[in-house]
Amino acid sequence: MDALEALHGRVSVPRLVAPAPTLEQQQALFKAALRAPDHAWLRPWRFLVIQGAGLEALGDVFAEAALADQEALTRVRQLPLRAPMIVVAISCHHVHDKVPVLEQDLSCAAAVSNMLVAAHAMGIGAVWRTGYLAYHQVVRRALGLGEHEQLVAFVYLGQPAGNIKALPELDPEDFFQSWPGN
Repeated sequence: MDALEALHGRVSVPRLVAPAPTLEQQQALFKAALRAPDHAWLRPWRFLVIQGAGLEALGDVFAEAALADQEALTRVRQLPLRAPMIVVAISCHHVHDKVPVLEQDLSCAAAVSNMLVAAHAMGIGAVWRTGYLAYHQVVRRALGLGEHEQLVAFVYLGQPAGNIKALPELDPEDFFQSWPGN
């Protein structure tokens, strides 16, 4: 699949099953992430790869974060089991005169986007998830996030389960317009 075809055809795949991407596919995904735009070469990111028993352990962390609500507790414990692999994308904030924290977060987000497109190009199902658990102190602490780090995404990866939804046709003219200047 060529680059434009991958970019034009990428869609989130929320229903995923085993197997997880192979080691070779993982390396291709990870290399794609590392080609994200990165002002001043700060590399303002790190990633946690979670598989196997780690998925259940992450479910326990989610459950701890949701302890106040028994119904939510059962549901969140199952969330990591929706895919055979999760990559947690973490933006690592560096103090830099020319690169504000927002740019560093956007660079990490671009790395995630690169992984999603690379996954699509290889026929791997992928979806970017966040939600309140991405910002919960219990989850941050359990995943070892530092004070100057922000969880940007849970990237769920696996094989598509069932049909992939059709993409809506978007007209670039609805989103891009010429600016005449002042």
